[in-house]
Amino acid sequence: MSSLALLHRRRAGRRRPWTLRRTSGRVAIYALLLLLVVVFIAPIAWGVLESLRDPNAGLLGSLIPHPLHWSNYRLAWSGLLPFAHYLKNTVVLSIIYTVPVVFTSALAGYGFARHRARGRNVLFMCVLATTLVPFVITFIPQFVVFAHVHMVNTYWPWFLWGLGGVPFLIFLFRQFYANFPSELHDAAAIDGCGSLRIFLWIYLPNSGAVLAAGTIVMFTWVWGDYIFPALLLYDNQTTLGPKIAGGYTNATGSFAYIPVTLAGAMLFTLPVVLLFFALQKKLARGIVTTGLKG
Repeated sequence: MSSLALLHRRRAGRRRPWTLRRTSGRVAIYALLLLLVVVFIAPIAWGVLESLRDPNAGLLGSLIPHPLHWSNYRLAWSGLLPFAHYLKNTVVLSIIYTVPVVFTSALAGYGFARHRARGRNVLFMCVLATTLVPFVITFIPQFVVFAHVHMVNTYWPWFLWGLGGVPFLIFLFRQFYANFPSELHDAAAIDGCGSLRIFLWIYLPNSGAVLAAGTIVMFTWVWGDYIFPALLLYDNQTTLGPKIAGGYTNATGSFAYIPVTLAGAMLFTLPVVLLFFALQKKLARGIVTTGLKG
């Protein structure tokens, strides 16, 4: 056997353990990911199956209900609860909060990224530090103020919260604008554009990915929120979250229709799931392109 063949065999022998180790590592990672998928999908699958059971049968029975009671979704929509009315309230409230919070957070992120001022980094760290404050500490005085100015059972608190921005979104936009090409900013400034005009004409139109990411995150947060609507809204002004959490009951309220309640939960979840799948590429691109450089 030639020396060249021996050399190739030795190299192959050295590579084989490394290849085996790398393959076993990938198998372990894929197995872990598959387990996580099962953990996240199992509650949804259980909810879908249970929503198709007989409303009067409770949760006992076979794994797959037979027959399938698709009428539960009709009852969830209009039979036991004015689903469409509370759905409209949820959409309106989500938009009232999402639009101003995304705009003001983008404006604040632009200021932190592009304007040189003394104490800018300290102020930015203070903004991020507010995420560590429990919401109960700030909500109690806010609730007292809202009650005194007669804003309880209105959508004004969400609009005012939106004007204040969100630290997470401010960080997202700040990181994105910090990596933005400075040549466009300098060229616009030479042409006589002010800071606000540069933001509205150059930065904001070229922030599609991060705008989509921020919109999805904020919209879904308001959509699925239970605590704030339950504390600030009531009667016909409230949203789907508190209503569905209360469950679908008969006229006397003594018997809960659990399958119908789960059908309502599935209908409640469907719009944001479709929104995520429609904009998932922009969401991923918006988070990735923010970078971690400042």
